[in-house]
Amino acid sequence: MSFLSDIGSFIMKPLYFVISAILLGFHNVFGKIFGEASGASWALSIIGLTVVIRALLIPLFVKQIKSSRNMQLIQPHVKELQKKYGHDRERLAQETMNLYRETKTNPFSACLPLIVQMPIFIALFRLLDQAAKGTAHGLLTETQAAQLANAELFGAPISATFIKADGDVTVQVIAMTLVVIMIATTFLTQRQLMSKNMPADALTGPYAQQQKMLLYVLPFVMGISGFFFPIGVLLYWTTSNIWTMGQQFYVIRNNPAPNTEAFRAKQHRDEEKRKRKGLPPVDSAGDTITEAPPEAPRPAQRQQPKRLTREQRKKLGNKAGGVNPAGAGPQDEVSQDDSPQGAGPQDTPQDDPPTDDPPHDPQKRRRRNK
Repeated sequence: MSFLSDIGSFIMKPLYFVISAILLGFHNVFGKIFGEASGASWALSIIGLTVVIRALLIPLFVKQIKSSRNMQLIQPHVKELQKKYGHDRERLAQETMNLYRETKTNPFSACLPLIVQMPIFIALFRLLDQAAKGTAHGLLTETQAAQLANAELFGAPISATFIKADGDVTVQVIAMTLVVIMIATTFLTQRQLMSKNMPADALTGPYAQQQKMLLYVLPFVMGISGFFFPIGVLLYWTTSNIWTMGQQFYVIRNNPAPNTEAFRAKQHRDEEKRKRKGLPPVDSAGDTITEAPPEAPRPAQRQQPKRLTREQRKKLGNKAGGVNPAGAGPQDEVSQDDSPQGAGPQDTPQDDPPTDDPPHDPQKRRRRNK
């Protein structure tokens, strides 16, 4: 046991110096405003410590987001492997690991920020716990440790815990309030991820079960642990959860996973923004959609008149008034109104053309008789 204790001390001692250095840096600023022994200066110093730690963890958060997105996108392939190798667990595990390796997906990346922060929680817990006992750690002096132990947040000592409140209602109310906020922010952060940034394929299967477990189990575990932590650690934890929720909201809104509700909402917002600016719409790949020009109307085709037979022309001529009078020529055609639809001038009925001789010339008649 002493060996494990020495290893723990070897790991935690550098963290004491790092955390106390950041804490004292903020305290030097806020102490000049609120007073070095005031609870506001120490509480704001803890919040400043949280902001610095979370800013340093942004690269891990980006890696977590990429890994979570890859896990969502490969869920259909995981289901196929389960159907194919469900009877052979060893082969299924091997093929699944190969899939993770090919897609550069680490299923444990989603827990990296939390895992990295756990030693920081413990180091801050030890600083506050030892300060309450009058012992200084890291770069804290004895005077600063006493100030940290006696600093109050809304009337409750920062170093006090819920289970060691000794009937102090103020400590219990402040601690319980921070625990409730911590549970609510943890639940809302996970719920936001599942409802808006997970495709439909990822809502079933082992990955979905893992996310549901984090949705309900993680807030419960944090809530139970919160009763044992000092108010200063609860303040750190609550601030970190609020940071996580805001950071995730920004990522989901501006860089959502494909085929999710957040992705469709972003497409709608982008389309509305382009319309307001008068820009052409774009497709899902970001390429501009060009509308084809409208086709010019084609001119109506002229129907050729239908050619009539001789008998049809005769019938048409009889309907128009019978045989043409003597001397009628080709210009005496049947009127256009009486002709059938589609008949042209060449199709109008005509009588046989008259001869050059007058019809009643007796001399020519005698010559023909001779």
